[in-house]
Amino acid sequence: MKKILLIKCAVITLLSLTSITYAELYTRRWQTDIVDVDIVQIDQPQNLRLFLNDRQTHQPLGKFKAVAKQLKACEKLLFAMNAGMYHADYSPVGLYIEAARQQKKLNTVKQAYGNFYLQPNGVLAWNRHHSLIAKTESYQKLKFNAEYATQSGPMLVIDGQINPQFLKDSDSFKIRNAVGIKDQSLYFVISRNALSFYQFAQFFQQQLKVQNALYLDGSISSAYIPQLKRSDSLFNLGPMVAYIDQQNCATQ
Repeated sequence: MKKILLIKCAVITLLSLTSITYAELYTRRWQTDIVDVDIVQIDQPQNLRLFLNDRQTHQPLGKFKAVAKQLKACEKLLFAMNAGMYHADYSPVGLYIEAARQQKKLNTVKQAYGNFYLQPNGVLAWNRHHSLIAKTESYQKLKFNAEYATQSGPMLVIDGQINPQFLKDSDSFKIRNAVGIKDQSLYFVISRNALSFYQFAQFFQQQLKVQNALYLDGSISSAYIPQLKRSDSLFNLGPMVAYIDQQNCATQ
């Protein structure tokens, strides 16, 4: 498959949209008078992975540049983002599956401190053929054969509806990132401006029209999206999701 690079810009009333397609990755920046976000759309999960620890030292990777160093010489990092909440030692708070190996079991605690425990929380999981975002209690009942999975919270959108716990007039504004799903396409979104939970969830519901969306974190939210000239490196991170270009590997 040849690499295709397409750049286009459009202005629609208050909306400014810049889109870039690269291989199987579709990126865009979406701006209105309320939200300013970067979006990465992934239609095929085959090259999507989770990273946490260095394969040799077993120490937390922490940075996107450390993820890139884990790749084969023929592979290229096209996108990365923090992907789930973690403890002070960078270990996941909830379920974590990497390369079909479960490193942390599903966290079913419902009453504890922190955004992770705002109910319902949920799970992002995928294998080579299927992706899903589900409430924790729903995922627990599934017999899904996950190659990768991360648990976080709260759910922003549930079956097309905004989480009823969110307040329209909330005064808690933060840089945030989350992931939504619609028709098997995953939408990884990170804000450039501070938003409330409700504003962020409303964007997923009304603009992206996703079935489900899961909050990944706030304040420390970071992403590597070179197509949009974004390369955050301020914070050390726990679990990270990354999309890997393997087109050059086919010739080796």
